[in-house]
Order: sequence, then C-alpha cells, then structure tokens
Amino acid sequence: MSADEKKVKGLSVMTSEYELEGRIPTGKAIILGMQHVLAMFVGNLTPILVIGGACSLGDAGLMVPVIQNAMLVAGLVTLVQLWTIGPIGARLPCVMGTSSGFIGVMSGVAGSMGGGVVAYGAILGACFIGGIFEMILGFMLKPLRKFFPSVVTGTVVTAIGLSLISVGINSFGGGNNNKDFGSPTNLLIGLAVLIFIIVLKHFTKGIWSAASILFGIIFGYILCAILAMFLDTTYVVDGETYTCSWVLQWAKVASASWISLPKIMPVKFVFDARAIIPIMIMFVVTAVETIGDLSGITEGGLGREATDKELSGGVACDGIGSTFATLFGVLPNTSFSQNVGLVGMTKIVNLFAITMGAIFLVLCGFCPKLAAIVQLMPQSVLGGAAVFMFASIVVSGIQLITREPITTREVTIVAVSLGLGYGLGSTANVLAQMPAFISYIFGGSGIVPAAICAIILNIVLKKDTKEKEVEPLWD
Repeated sequence: MSADEKKVKGLSVMTSEYELEGRIPTGKAIILGMQHVLAMFVGNLTPILVIGGACSLGDAGLMVPVIQNAMLVAGLVTLVQLWTIGPIGARLPCVMGTSSGFIGVMSGVAGSMGGGVVAYGAILGACFIGGIFEMILGFMLKPLRKFFPSVVTGTVVTAIGLSLISVGINSFGGGNNNKDFGSPTNLLIGLAVLIFIIVLKHFTKGIWSAASILFGIIFGYILCAILAMFLDTTYVVDGETYTCSWVLQWAKVASASWISLPKIMPVKFVFDARAIIPIMIMFVVTAVETIGDLSGITEGGLGREATDKELSGGVACDGIGSTFATLFGVLPNTSFSQNVGLVGMTKIVNLFAITMGAIFLVLCGFCPKLAAIVQLMPQSVLGGAAVFMFASIVVSGIQLITREPITTREVTIVAVSLGLGYGLGSTANVLAQMPAFISYIFGGSGIVPAAICAIILNIVLKKDTKEKEVEPLWD
C-alpha cells in the first residue's frame, strides 16, 4: 500500500502506518501499539500462571512479582527485536512475550521433579543455558536454514498447539488442582467466555475484534462477580469447606502496592539434567517456530521473504531475551504468533507504533496492582480464552504446512511426526520401560519428538520436483 509523503525541510518523510519505518503521529501510534499489546497481553502471562501454579509460586508469595517481571521483560525484549543491538534483533514488527510453546515440556519437568519452587528454579536454570544456546544457533542460522522449510516449521507449530489443547481444557474445567474441577459452574464460565470471544471476533470491528481475548477475560471477571452474588461460593468435601475456585479474591489486589521496583532473581537457579536436556531441545524447536513467525510477518505484512540477516537476528534475540528473562524469574521470551496474525490481517507494520506498545508493557512492569489483578483470574475464565488461543496455534501450523504444494513426501513428514509426537505426548506411561532420560526428553509433551522426527525426515526424504501433488480426499 502506498504511503503519503510530505516535505519537511526538503526531506521526504513517510507518514503511513503501513511502512516499516514510517512517521506517524504519536497519538495514532499509541492506539495502534496498544492493539498489539491487547492481542498478546493475556498470552504473555498464561505460561506464568500455568507453570507457576504447578510449581506453587503463589504459595511462596512469588507469583505477583514474577507476573510483574513478565510484563517488564516482554516490553524490553520487544524493543530489542524492533530496533536491534548490534546483530541481535530482526528490526521487524515482531512482538515478544513469554512462550506458551514451553508449557508442555515444562509441565513434564515440574511433574517429574515433584513441583515446588525448586522445580521452577530448575526450569529457570535450564532456560538460562538454553537461551545462550539459541542465540549461538541464531548466529549460525544461514547455513542451517535449508533444514527448516515450511513443512518442518508448520509441523512443529501444529505439535505445539496440539500439546496445549489439553492444558486449555484443564483450565476450562477449573484446574484439576482444585476440588471443584469440572463443576457445572466452572464449565459454564469457561463456555460463556469462549462464546463471548467468538462473538467479538466475528461480529465486531476494530479494537473490539482485535482485542477479543482481553475483552473476553474482562467479561469473565464480571461474570464471576455476578455469580458470586447469587450462588453459594463454598462447597464441602469430606467434611471440609472450600471456597469455589471461580470466586475472585479481591483481598490479594487490595494488599498489592501500586508501584514497586522489579525483583531480580526472585527464584534461585537450580541446574538439573532432568530439566536441562528436554528444555535445550525445546529451544531448537522454538527457533524453528520463530523462523516461521518472522517469515509470516514479512510475507503477510511486507509482501516479501525474510532475509537471512532478519532471521538470524530474530532467533538470536529470542535466545538472549530468554536468558535475560530468567534473571527476573520469567520463562523464555519468544515471538508471538497472535501478533503475526494481527500483522497479516491489518498490514500495519510500523515500528514506531509497536514501540509505543512495548513501552506500555515496560510501564506495567512497575505496577504490582495490575499483576495481582491478573493473578486472581479464575482458571475457568483463563480456560475459555486458552482453548481459543491454543487451538489457533494448530490452525497456524496447518497454514504453514500448506504454504507449499503437498506431495506424498510432505504427507509422510507431517503424518509420522505428528503421529509419534502427539501419540507419545498424550499416552501416559508409554515410555515407562525406557531409560529415565528418554522419558524426560520425549515424554509428557509431543513437541520434542515431533520436531526431531520432522527435521530428520526432511533430510532423509529427498524432494522430487516431478512428484505430483496429493489429490484431495473430498471435493
């Protein structure tokens, strides 16, 4: 799309939000930047809520400061990705945030280590090392790029989405750690939030549609507050009385301060091979996903392929950003697929606009009150949004896979990789008789085996340019 130009002291200045480095008014930039923040805000905090909950960060009083830090880190790492520091950063409209792709692997690690803050520390220690490894991988990306075509990146993204759907459904039912898991009220809340999001997404326009996830969460809060006025908020199990998991605990918000400096190293690192090995492999997987995201941004928003320099800098930023995040107790920061879709839909790629959104995230990192509001989110409310978000990742993976003609070679790669990956990840104890390290790497999540299988098959099965496309099974 052509940009308006105006002469300022003899210089031609771009004034369009559809130009990468165009000049636009600050007010307009703030509005467009906030749209990107709203698209990723909930997703940025979801991994902290899921993994932090599994590791009992809330019981240790660490959930609020880690959530606070997650917003700060996302803003800072996004700024680096937008404007670069030396060779680090893609200089593309790529919003960074806490990666949902690691949830499956980290849930397995937390379970194998018995949960608790020590398990979270082991996850952070593994991510500190893994981030450095991914940064080095980014600098070596040019000769390795041929190993990551769209069929491989698409298979990995699909596997990530499949591994997360059960996590979303678990939250949808109220969280299986809560004794009212699967109660009619929890299911009603989750379904109501999901329906509300769908209505906003497809029957409204502008910010209401773009930020349907966030508005759905807000609707869930309001719904829970209304239900508490008419329904019994307690239940009895084995003679003990419990508060329903969907009840909003506003006392936690009241006790949180308005302004607070972020805490560095809120959780002590633990270096344990049980966490390091599977998470290191996952960093290779997330590098593949980032390649797909950056390619989607340039193709969908700029109408061209991503350059080797952009891909290398983007993956390197993923890595060093993830290492930086661990210093604040935050899980790995990677490119956000939600925002890639937003770029493709709106064609708005202006770096200055997205910079305004990143600055807003940084400011949020100094307000624990906001972090506390997010922490009290009922699992069923989160689940209503998570089901939509996680299933959307599967669709993104399918779109990547079908970007090129599908032949029997591509069908084999996708079918075998997802069959083994999803099968191993969803079938309990299938690897129980194997050595422990095999279970740690391949069990609990199908992402790692799917990625390894796709990469190997892509190398072994040579591409036949004469091979015909697969005929559709239906008209």
